Amino acid sequence: MSYQVLARKWRPQTFASLVGQEPIVTALRNALTEGRIAQAYLFSGIRGVGKTTAARVLAKALNCERGPAADPCDDCLPCREITRGADLDVIEVDAATYSKVEQVRDLTESLRYGPARDRYKVVVIDEIHRLSRQAFDALLKIVEEPPPHLAFIFATTEIEAVPATILSRCQEFHFRRVSSPDVAALLRRISEAEGITASDPALRLIARAGEGSVRDAVALLDQLATFGSGTIADEEAVRLLGGLDTALFGRLLEAILGGDPLGVRGAVVRIEDEGWDPRHVFCQFLAYCRDALHLAMGGADTHVDLPVEEEAILAGRARAAGYENLLRLLQQLLASEQIVRRSEVGVLAVEIAWLRAAELPKLTRVEELLAGTKPPERPTAKKQEERRVADERPAPTRAPDPRPPDPPPLPQPEPAQPAEAADVVDVIIQELDKLRPSLAAVFAQHRPRFEGGALLVPREAHLEATLRRGNNRQILEKVLAAVGGGAARWQEDDGEPAAAAESEPPPPPVLSHPTVQAVLDIFNGRVERVEPHARPRED
Repeated sequence: MSYQVLARKWRPQTFASLVGQEPIVTALRNALTEGRIAQAYLFSGIRGVGKTTAARVLAKALNCERGPAADPCDDCLPCREITRGADLDVIEVDAATYSKVEQVRDLTESLRYGPARDRYKVVVIDEIHRLSRQAFDALLKIVEEPPPHLAFIFATTEIEAVPATILSRCQEFHFRRVSSPDVAALLRRISEAEGITASDPALRLIARAGEGSVRDAVALLDQLATFGSGTIADEEAVRLLGGLDTALFGRLLEAILGGDPLGVRGAVVRIEDEGWDPRHVFCQFLAYCRDALHLAMGGADTHVDLPVEEEAILAGRARAAGYENLLRLLQQLLASEQIVRRSEVGVLAVEIAWLRAAELPKLTRVEELLAGTKPPERPTAKKQEERRVADERPAPTRAPDPRPPDPPPLPQPEPAQPAEAADVVDVIIQELDKLRPSLAAVFAQHRPRFEGGALLVPREAHLEATLRRGNNRQILEKVLAAVGGGAARWQEDDGEPAAAAESEPPPPPVLSHPTVQAVLDIFNGRVERVEPHARPRED
């Protein structure tokens, strides 16, 4: 007897053997038990999760000699012929090669006749999204009002390409990705039945490589068992499944967390030299960082598909890096995943993504900025090496300095202005900044004094022009009333030298122009000098 691949040999033949689709199985069983048979079903999901298999099992349940039954017997003539694909009343169509409108019209004409033997004539159309628009239109009428003996089952991996007119006439079931533990449990049952020797980490690695597809995982198990003559070694599983050297990932993770761009560059060079697919490497490094994140949470994680020694090393690195840093790293890498996947220069995209991630240690957290604290600088690998070399280098001997020590500095005189008055001026400037930042900036530049309940404003042309602009005077008086009480006032500071104040030329007329005042107020500017226009203007 010719060899049959494991994916076909272990294809589920009943609802009970479907893996990871318990809600759908429950719904279909209840419908069969209660006789609530729909005219059309639509099964959607990724490849290899059981869409076509469920369609065949549903066809068995409808046409079983003991049915319609929630669990077909899988022993009567209709069940056996449907399993072999030889039942004349169960028509399987591949829409990829059956997409023309003429073919669909011929099919719909033949469906008007009753079944040759079975209870139902079942039409299974796989990859229905490949039908043309005209073919969908030709199929629409019979799907909406089929004969009582007819049932449609559609399967698709791209449900968004199916027209809404078809979706509205079907009962839709979405087949989810099968979790890695469920797939690994199935692979263990198959291995024991087929005499295949494989460790639990190897089976978990195969299950993860299947990416939620049961068929892909079983096919990989068959391939590895053939390569190892019935034995699957952990090292061979890592190598044949495209797994990379985890030591490289460890060095890359340390370089990124340490902010070492040269270490990142070394990993990229290794990828180029080995000829690895950069997109595949990027996805595997994401999975490696996810394992590190899980280990950083604390406790043992049974879903980390690494040997015991490498898991212990990664756990140490994860705890040293910290959960929050690894979480930020994964967020940064996920933001670059679409760019890496769609880029035509994959190596460059991966290198830029990793170098950007290596800049994360140099950033300061927002919480620390708001708290007014700055985290200690994390030394990079290069700085650590330089520090180690400097520590090992002997300290040079230094001759005594013949010069006498400098005398201590003379004490500075106390400021004439009391501290309380200076604090009042600071509060006034802060309150002005809330209402009119440009006015507060001018007051901070030409700082006034507060004495005897009055704000003494220095005589300065720019400050006087600012106070004349708009409602700046009213804002100043409002702030003084709020800070110094109702008796507070402001006046020009007579303590400044009068000659200096009077010798200043009056502000040019252009400063009083509304446009100039608006520009100065918006940009918080000042006029340094006014020069005549090169050509006289009429206005």
